[in-house]
Amino acid sequence: MFVHNKRLQYTVRVGSTNPGLANLLLEQFGGPQGELAAAIRYFTQAISEEDPGRKDMLLDIATEELSHLEVIGSLVSMLNRGAKGEMAEAVDGQAELYRKLHGAGNDSHVTQVLYGAGSPLTNSAGVPWTAAYIDTIGEPTADLRSNIAAEARAKIIYERLINVSDDAGVRDALGFLMTREVSHQKSFEKALYAIAGNFPPGKLAPDPRFASTYFKMSQGEPPERGPWNEGRGLELVDDPPTAVDGGDGHATSQLNTSERAALDAMKLRLKSDPTKDPETGAELGSVAPGQDGLRE
Repeated sequence: MFVHNKRLQYTVRVGSTNPGLANLLLEQFGGPQGELAAAIRYFTQAISEEDPGRKDMLLDIATEELSHLEVIGSLVSMLNRGAKGEMAEAVDGQAELYRKLHGAGNDSHVTQVLYGAGSPLTNSAGVPWTAAYIDTIGEPTADLRSNIAAEARAKIIYERLINVSDDAGVRDALGFLMTREVSHQKSFEKALYAIAGNFPPGKLAPDPRFASTYFKMSQGEPPERGPWNEGRGLELVDDPPTAVDGGDGHATSQLNTSERAALDAMKLRLKSDPTKDPETGAELGSVAPGQDGLRE
């Protein structure tokens, strides 16, 4: 059960309206790294989580992300508040209104016209929110890693939004939201490492022939060496064979008699004749090099 508190988790103080900035903030309202995506991601993970500690954590953070959605939505609404009234009441002439819409920048004229300067569930480019943003796979050791990365990405977006705003109140609220991304990342990392056998994700053991091998797949200059290719538990193979399993590197399959007959018939019907070289439509329409392309 969810109960809404009419007060925000963090106070929103906007110094002056700014539709362009409001449009940028929509990235964290209805974008892939935004608060709604985070809330739904963690909520769906919590529903099927069997571990009581992780279930509580996921529900708590999912609920807090909804409160962050309310904060960022309120910022968008307050930044659009002046434009909202002007749009609704048509206080300006057509030319002045057009100038204001396009002068705001950042495609904010789209959200102002289509959504009345509200807080639509879109990103900053007007793309509607989609459940495709949710990458929950139902395996905690994989989902927690995804959550850690999601919080890191969200923090970076908040940093960039702070850097493009000179409104002290907006920067303050965004700073709070950015900081909570750090706290959530800590919780997810703690939960991940509380699972004793958390790597590799899943139950099946990897093939030991390839699990600790780094294949140098580029030619030319020697690779930059470091822990990512020859560190503890990794072996650098400088010149890997074409087929690392020791086979011939070809794809084969076993066919029954009827499948083989059908395949042979198809191959015979579609066989190329290398002796034929007919004039094609492309050649009929082409001209020799140096000609002007005009036909008599």
